[in-house]
Amino acid sequence: MKIFNQTQKRFVIALVVITLISATSGCKKFLDTNRQGQYTAENYPYPGGSGPYDTFLFAAYNDLRGFDIHCLSFFYATSVRSEDAEKGSTASDGGADALSMDNFPVLPSNSIVNGMWNGYFGFITKCNTSLDQIANNKDITATDAQKIQAEAEARFLRGYAYFNLVRVFGRVPLIDKVLTVAQTNVPQSSSAQIYAFIEADLQFAAANLPLVWDKKFVGRANKGMANGILAKVYLTQQKWGQAMATANTVMTSGQYDLSTPYDKIFGESGENSKESVFEVQATASASVPTANGVQINQYTGVRDAGIWNLGYGFNVPSPVLEAAYEPGDPRKARTILYRSTATTTYKTVYGENTATTWINPMYNHKVYSNPAMRAAYGSNSSWWMNIRILRYADVVLMYAEAANEVGGAANTTAALAAVNSIRARARNGNAAILPNITTTDQAALRAAIHFERRIELAMEYDRFFDLVRWGEAQATLNAAGKTNFSASRDSLFPIPQTQIDLSKGVLTQNPGY
Repeated sequence: MKIFNQTQKRFVIALVVITLISATSGCKKFLDTNRQGQYTAENYPYPGGSGPYDTFLFAAYNDLRGFDIHCLSFFYATSVRSEDAEKGSTASDGGADALSMDNFPVLPSNSIVNGMWNGYFGFITKCNTSLDQIANNKDITATDAQKIQAEAEARFLRGYAYFNLVRVFGRVPLIDKVLTVAQTNVPQSSSAQIYAFIEADLQFAAANLPLVWDKKFVGRANKGMANGILAKVYLTQQKWGQAMATANTVMTSGQYDLSTPYDKIFGESGENSKESVFEVQATASASVPTANGVQINQYTGVRDAGIWNLGYGFNVPSPVLEAAYEPGDPRKARTILYRSTATTTYKTVYGENTATTWINPMYNHKVYSNPAMRAAYGSNSSWWMNIRILRYADVVLMYAEAANEVGGAANTTAALAAVNSIRARARNGNAAILPNITTTDQAALRAAIHFERRIELAMEYDRFFDLVRWGEAQATLNAAGKTNFSASRDSLFPIPQTQIDLSKGVLTQNPGY
């Protein structure tokens, strides 16, 4: 078999499939991937069923695995700032920039915040480059259908990027095309303008993406992903009717269900299951342990020595989260991984006894990798584990929340059915735990749905955003001991001072900083 090794060809295939985000598919990853970084005569110039713009699209997809997109700044922004997680590691590890994420305020000089800004705008640039090629590159032969589908992929990715930016920074520059150097100093648009832009991108994506891809393209953007993120965009803005309808579109698509047991969802064997709506794809092999993966699990893995030297120990569950679970809830054991003590031995989901020497008493069990995979790869860093961005349970809970807010007897019944389906999966046939919610009082049901989101999605990068959109951040975080938190200031990150300086004052600072 002839192998083509030119630089450009190697670059493209290195991004294909392994760099993509996941939607619905039952595919499982193999311990080894075949001929990473090379084209064969059978799949050059791009695999059958793909498209002529993949060189540009895969460059954008690849950024989903980037350090400043879904690693350090991501778990600080979404998890550590909430009451359910703590910075972790040693007391001083990470320095002042990391400590402020836990204790507030985050300063405009924070390097993690500046990294996130640069990462996401670099990601958006690659999306806009793809769109520019689709619209203007006359040297690429493509049908109208291929152009529309490629545009839908790029706009899904851009909409997702802007959704994270607006939730983190609020007012940001709205950049919808490739800019010349002279055009790059763009002022901020209002949050309302950014949300309208996000909605337009995701609506176009949902209308024009396929329902499902061939299995060899597991992870490429599809209708479920676009509608799932769009439902959350609506929910964040309290557009309850649109959120309910859009979540229902995902639920009635026939592509997803709650059949995957909770304790199987988060390990390698649970990747790209019927629970999966949107995952960042990662892979590895013994010879390529990190280049095609994501680093977040190394940052959040158990910190110790020897066989337990699995990571840096950041983003750990808090005692506040630990105390929140109902008696007997099996989700607690799959979320919180305990350090053993002199009197109690705890086990991992794979049956290993944990050590008494871990730096922190608890770690995130959902990011714990299979020891057999670590042995096969000769690596403890777990770069090969996918990141769950949107699970089907999240969509069901969004539907429940929106239906309850819309109100009316029929919608209350629908909300109860949805939230109780999540509890039924969690109790796994044990009638003695997690009884069905029965209240039809809107306020009481609202509180129950909020609680269920917290527990079902614990340590999954949603809690801080939920608290802010519910208007509960001030009371909840202060009560949990984060007394420096001020909702008028700390609901958003500061605009990085480095970016304000580079803009020569075109960018302005968020209130309170």
